[in-house]
Amino acid sequence: MKILFIGDASNFHNCLANALKEMGHKCTVVSHGSNWMKTNRDIDLTRKNGIIEAFKYLFKVIKLLPQLTGYDIVHFINPPLFLSLRPYNLFPIFLYLKLLNKYLFLSAVATDNIYVNACYDKKTFRYSDYFVGNNLNPYMKSSESYFEKNWNKTEVNYFHNFFIKNMDGIVSCLYEYHIPYINKFPNKTIYGGIPIDTKSIRPNYIETEPQKVRFFIGIQKNRTILKGSDLLLEALKQICSKYPDKAEMTVVENVPYSEYLNIMREHHVILDQLYSYSPCTNALLGMAQGLIAVSGAEPEYYDFIGETENKPIINVSPLIENDIYNKLEWIILNKSKLPELSRASRAFVEKHNDSHIVAQRHLDFWNKFLQK
Repeated sequence: MKILFIGDASNFHNCLANALKEMGHKCTVVSHGSNWMKTNRDIDLTRKNGIIEAFKYLFKVIKLLPQLTGYDIVHFINPPLFLSLRPYNLFPIFLYLKLLNKYLFLSAVATDNIYVNACYDKKTFRYSDYFVGNNLNPYMKSSESYFEKNWNKTEVNYFHNFFIKNMDGIVSCLYEYHIPYINKFPNKTIYGGIPIDTKSIRPNYIETEPQKVRFFIGIQKNRTILKGSDLLLEALKQICSKYPDKAEMTVVENVPYSEYLNIMREHHVILDQLYSYSPCTNALLGMAQGLIAVSGAEPEYYDFIGETENKPIINVSPLIENDIYNKLEWIILNKSKLPELSRASRAFVEKHNDSHIVAQRHLDFWNKFLQK
């Protein structure tokens, strides 16, 4: 197949494209490199700030369009992310791509109208990035008009609905994104998962019980409160203060992807997200290296992926008081279990998120359209 990926988030499309190339397909990735992560892409579409730079970016996109035609499959990242343009500029570009390519698909990998509306109904999820039960989470308390400012604009809603309506299919990467889409578009949504290139990641297993548990947490500067990193970090500081001879921590902020992996590698435990039902990219990357993930891993997630035996993720819940602290303390007091959890974590990613497995799910879905 000839496949075009437009946009990227946390190396999702680039990793998927690399697996597909190894499987004999021709892939092109057009993106801004996941912003500060500086992930690889075939065609760079990084936009700088300023009015003049905005016009330069738009001209660059228009000039590039003839190269983005004749593909069997075009896979877009979520509407707000696939190009750094306003809806009224995206409309003609999207129509051009639809007219001159065969099939269009969406990688549901990020926040968009469908996900946000599911969070706001307070029925789809027990908690989310926006609500914990019926209460606004800390991020929303500081910006209560967030929904109206970002997701309830007429132009945003209109373009998003038009965009989704014209997708031939939707592939979700997480349980959280899958449920809202499968509820709304049951006939054209499947689960793909987050691809992790396990072949390129050599595991650094915990072979024996460590004297000191080395904790790692990566901070996204503008999303700390949204993802619960502030609460994870606060609890981690308390643990390291209480057990200075048994625990130490490393905190990094907005570092490039390759550097991030190298720093992470020298640790035992990675702390990722608080308001997630599933392990996301950071957690899975750590697990592939043999780290134990403290993240989301609710029963709904394990049931969803059909995993009944290997459940190595340390699940933390925003619904349970002191849950983060108690789970981190459990790790310290049971660090003899870390070698076993280290190998179980790697095995989990190999089974559920290896990039070739995720790529095959995509291929099986696409082939249903190409064989019509």
